[in-house]
Order: sequence, then C-alpha cells, then structure tokens
Amino acid sequence: MNYKKQLVVIPGIVLAFVIYNLSQGFNNIIGIELLGYDKSPISTAMFAILFGMLLGNIFQIRESFIKGLNFTQSYILKFGIICLGIQLKPFEFLEFGVIAIPLIIICIVSVLMVVKLIIKKLKIATRMAYLISIGSTVCGTTAIMATAPVIKANKSEVSYAIANITLFGILSMLIYPYFANYYFDGNSLFVGLFLGTSIHETSQVAAAGLIYEQQFNSPETLNIATITKLIRNTFLVIMIPLFAFLYNRNNTKENNYSIIKIFPYFVLGFIVMIIIRNVGDQIFLNSNYEFWNNTIDNIRLFSKIFLTMAMAAIGLTTNLKDLKSMGYKPFVVGFIGMATVGVVCILTLEFYIYYLY
Repeated sequence: MNYKKQLVVIPGIVLAFVIYNLSQGFNNIIGIELLGYDKSPISTAMFAILFGMLLGNIFQIRESFIKGLNFTQSYILKFGIICLGIQLKPFEFLEFGVIAIPLIIICIVSVLMVVKLIIKKLKIATRMAYLISIGSTVCGTTAIMATAPVIKANKSEVSYAIANITLFGILSMLIYPYFANYYFDGNSLFVGLFLGTSIHETSQVAAAGLIYEQQFNSPETLNIATITKLIRNTFLVIMIPLFAFLYNRNNTKENNYSIIKIFPYFVLGFIVMIIIRNVGDQIFLNSNYEFWNNTIDNIRLFSKIFLTMAMAAIGLTTNLKDLKSMGYKPFVVGFIGMATVGVVCILTLEFYIYYLY
C-alpha cells in the first residue's frame, strides 16, 4: 500500500520535469540565439513559472498530477536549496567581505524597516511583505522559494512575489550597469559592489556584470559583483530562521511557542553543503581536482533542475484570479524595496569612499 502511495507522486514530478526542459530550451533560444549571450541572462525559473501558470490556467490539472506537484513544491524544492550550498565558497570572500558584509547588512535592515512601515500604510498581507523583502535583499527567487514554506505562504503569494522580483530585477539588470559606471566614475570595485548588492537574482547580477564588462572592458567588475552576490546568498542561512521566528511569533497564541518547532531544518543541509564544498576544495587541491569540479558542476545542475521544477509546480497550481485579487499594492512595495536597496547601497558606499577608502 505504501509503495502505491509513493508511485502516486510520480506523474506530477514528471510533469514538472517536462516543464523544466521546455523552459530551459525556450530560455536558451531567447538568451543565447536571439540576444547573443554565451549564457542567458534570464532566469529559467521565470519561464518555468510562466509556462506553468499558462498551462495550469488554460487546462484543468488532473487530480493524478496534484499530489506529485505538491511533493515537488515541498520536498524537491528543499533538495534544490540544499544543493545550492555547493556553489558558495565563503573562505574566498575575505578580500571583499570587509566592505561587502556590512554593506549587505545595512541594506537588509533598511529594506526590512521600510517595508515594515509600508505594509501598515498599504495594508498588504504580512507573508507577501516578507517574501518581497527577502527577495529584494538576499537572492531573489531562491530566497522567496526557500522562505515560503516556513511562513506558510500560499501559491498565489509566492507567484506574485516572484513576478514582482523578476520585473524589478530585470529593470535594474538593464539600467544599473550604465548608471553605476557614470556614478562611480568607472571604479570597478564600487561598481561591482553596487551591482552585487542592489540587483535581485544571481543570474541578473551575472548578466549586469557581463554587460558592464563588454561595454566598459572591466572583467574585475564581473568578478566583484558575482562574489558580492554570493555573499548575499549566504544570508539565507540567517534570514530564513529569522523570518520563520518573526512570522510564527506574531501568529502564535500558544504559550509554549518554540523556535525549534518552526526552524527550517533544510537550512542545516544548506550549511552542510557549504562545508562540504570548502573541505572538498582543500582535499582535492592537488589531486583529482577535475573530478571535484565535475562533482560540483553536477550538484549545481541538480540544484537548478530541482528549483526550476518547483517553480513549474507552483505555476501549474496557481490560479491567476487569485493574483488579480491581490491588486497593485505588492508591486508598489517591490518597487520601493528595489529603490531602497539601491539608495542605501549608494549612501553606504559614499560613506566608505569619503571616510574609509
């Protein structure tokens, strides 16, 4: 009987995997064939949720797929987040960490304070505000997907938050390279720090860095922006438990509330994967390094596949009528969040330039 129950999830998982492949192919056509990049600057996850929402709202998803799609949104999503830890190398961040870490912390705290004030004025759902906040300050879609389970966000809220972050992330990806070059007078360090801190998605940061490199002949900027963004990504380890605590504290009436009950334990897997990466780098430093690099690349690929499958599952089970009912207010919050990150980043870098640099 248990064996049959396990098989029930397979159709939904397969459907999510098919949507992933369609999204990857479509992304390559647009990003590589049409736009001419070596690697598409557009997130495959964005296409996955759009394809999923399109199919899920045109066709009635059969009950035989629903359990597998729910499994994908819950467990395969967490596997993807755990695998994501393999790309992080904190020991390499020391060179820029002295500047980047305080800069990131200041931006995160500023956005959280601003959003806290805005949601009181606009009266939007706390869960939606949390998703937009962490998406704006940490690592976009991945942060939203990682936070959603621990604050019990529904599919519509996740979809809306991701659409929000994607829209403003793409705008900043296209505008910020030129603005930063003008504002920071071509200084690769400060341009890289700005791009890595103020743009939402890792793929968007890489694309902005690539645009800057190609336009202004500065490969150093791409490296600094990417490293800064990866430092931001590590803040998932802190922000997810923090948001879980804040949300459940405000929504729990029981006196025996405990952080242990709501702690997202998959974050521990994320941390373990970071440790494995750094230990492996040392072990295979002088031998079998090619094998280790291939292993890292494969785990990264699995992370991308798992996360994009989860996006597809969310899209397939999202009703556009629910998104429409949420109105324009969350997009106002998203825009203000993006603007806050950018302005605070500039002010902080200005302080560093005049007083510490």
